Amino acid sequence: MSARFEASPTPIPGLLVLERRPMIDARGAFERLWCAGELRAFGHPGVIAQANRSLTSRRGTLRGLHFQRPPHGEWKLIACLHGRVHDVVVDLRRGSPTFLHWHALELADAAPRSLLVPPGCAHGFQALSDDCEMLYLHDVPFVPDADAGLRAEDPRLGITWPLPITERSPRDAAHPLLADDFAGIGP
Repeated sequence: MSARFEASPTPIPGLLVLERRPMIDARGAFERLWCAGELRAFGHPGVIAQANRSLTSRRGTLRGLHFQRPPHGEWKLIACLHGRVHDVVVDLRRGSPTFLHWHALELADAAPRSLLVPPGCAHGFQALSDDCEMLYLHDVPFVPDADAGLRAEDPRLGITWPLPITERSPRDAAHPLLADDFAGIGP
């Protein structure tokens, strides 16, 4: 069988946009969301330890920016199953040429693509439509003591959000701003 993903690089090393190749016929469509062998070719370890789904009810809601501190960094494969989101990834890797740079793109149910996020990057999104459903496939389980986040409107990051932030969790609103001496996270 031919490859079901085509990887496109982004300005952040290791962060890939995966264009899925759905098979479409009179019945509808079928598309592969996961293939260990194909994803290994892109640097992913080829395992899923945890699958998560989020539902976001209202347009303008922001989730994130979340990451796991080393040694619990994680690969994430992210897809939007329903609705549209403005998806953002921030490079936090110490020594990376794109340290503290961010990359954003729209993920939507109507566009067959996923985002492959390497360890050492923070991830978040803003709902561009009501009733957004997101799927996350992680290569390692969630470790509560390694859980961390960034404030979405941190001036040091300068992220442009397309809509006013209408809702977010108290946890996400309380993430600290980056300290001036923040040097990144490493292995």
